[in-house]
Amino acid sequence: MTEIEIGRAKRARREYSFDDIAIVPSRRTRDPRDVSVSWSIDAFTFEAPVMAAPMDSVVSPATAIAIGKLGGLGVLDLEGVWTRYENAEDVLAEIRDLPADVATARMQQIYAEPIKPELIKERLAEIRAAGVPVAGALSPQRTQDLHQTVVDAGVDVFVIRGTTVSAEHVSKNAEPLNLKKFIYELDVPVIVGGAATYTAALHLMRTGAAGVLVGFGGGAASTTRAALGIHAPMATAVADVAGARRDYLDESGGRYVHVIADGGLSTSGDIVKAIACGADAVMLGTALARADDAPGGGWHWGPEAHHAELPRGNRVQVGSIAPLEQILFGPSTVADGRSNLIGAVRRSMATTGYSDLKEFQRVEVIVAPYHRQG
Repeated sequence: MTEIEIGRAKRARREYSFDDIAIVPSRRTRDPRDVSVSWSIDAFTFEAPVMAAPMDSVVSPATAIAIGKLGGLGVLDLEGVWTRYENAEDVLAEIRDLPADVATARMQQIYAEPIKPELIKERLAEIRAAGVPVAGALSPQRTQDLHQTVVDAGVDVFVIRGTTVSAEHVSKNAEPLNLKKFIYELDVPVIVGGAATYTAALHLMRTGAAGVLVGFGGGAASTTRAALGIHAPMATAVADVAGARRDYLDESGGRYVHVIADGGLSTSGDIVKAIACGADAVMLGTALARADDAPGGGWHWGPEAHHAELPRGNRVQVGSIAPLEQILFGPSTVADGRSNLIGAVRRSMATTGYSDLKEFQRVEVIVAPYHRQG
C-alpha cells in the first residue's frame, strides 16, 4: 500500500474508515427473502451475525436473553454492575441520572465496588435457564483471576475484550496472561480482541482463538483517540485482519478463525461495509444502546468511561428509538440506518446479488468518501 510522507522523518500508510468506502452492485440481484444472514462459530449457529457488546448500557441478563431469542448473542460484562451489585437496576438508574459534571468521578466510585464471584454465577445461570447461548466477557487483566469462576458457572462462548489485546503482553510487574496456554485449557470457544493490524491478528489466531475482535477507540462513547492518540480506521482494519485469517487458514492447514468487527458500527450501512471488508459478524454497542429496552435507558457508556486512573470514554446520550426487536428486524420508522439493521443487510446483499455472508465478503468495494448528515 502506498505510503504518504508526513515529514522528512516519518511516513504513514493511508487507511480507510467505513465512511470512506461504498459497495457497488453486480450484474445479479436477488429477493431479500432468499438471502441467508446466519453465522456459525464452533457448534453454535445464529440467525443474525450480531454480538451485543459487553457494556452495561447494552447488555443485562434480561437483554442477553432477549438477544439470544432473536437469534443473536448477548455478551454480559462480567466486570460490570451486574456482578458487583445485587441491586444492579438501582445502580443503572443512578448512572443514567448523573449530572454531566460529576458523571465520570461518580462512575469511578461505582465501579470500584469489588466483583463478586457468586454474582457471576447467578447472572450466567439466569441466562442459561432461559435456554439461549451464554457468553461473558472479561478484560485481559481480570481473566487470570476470574476465569475459573466463569468456566465453573458455565459459558458457551468466552470473550477476552480490551482496548487492545496482544499475544505478547510484556510486564515487569505482573505475570502476563499466557493466551495460548489459557485458550488450550478451556473447553469453550474464545474470542479475543481488539486488534487492528494484520500482524497482531495473526499472532492472536496462532493462540487458538476461535474469533478475533477488530478495532478499538472507534465507538461513540470512546475518547481513546483523544486520550491516547490511538485510532483504527475500521474498513482497513477489518480488511487487514481478514487477510490474516486467509493466510492463517493456509498456515494452519484449514483452521478458520472468525473476524468480528467491533467499533465504528453505528448504522446498518456500517454493518454492511464491515461484512464487505471481510467480517463474519459484528459486535454492536451504540446501535443496540438505542433500544427502548436497553439497560442504559437512552444513555451509553463502556468500561473505558470509568477507568480508575485514565478514563477514555464518556457517558453519552444516544436516545431510545425503538424496541430491540424492531432495531434488529424492523419495520423501521427512521430512514437513517439506525433501525431494521438485519433487514438492511439482507437488502444490500440482495441488491448486489449475494446469497450468504461468506459470498458477500467478495463484493466489489470502492473508495467514495462522504460526510454523514446531522
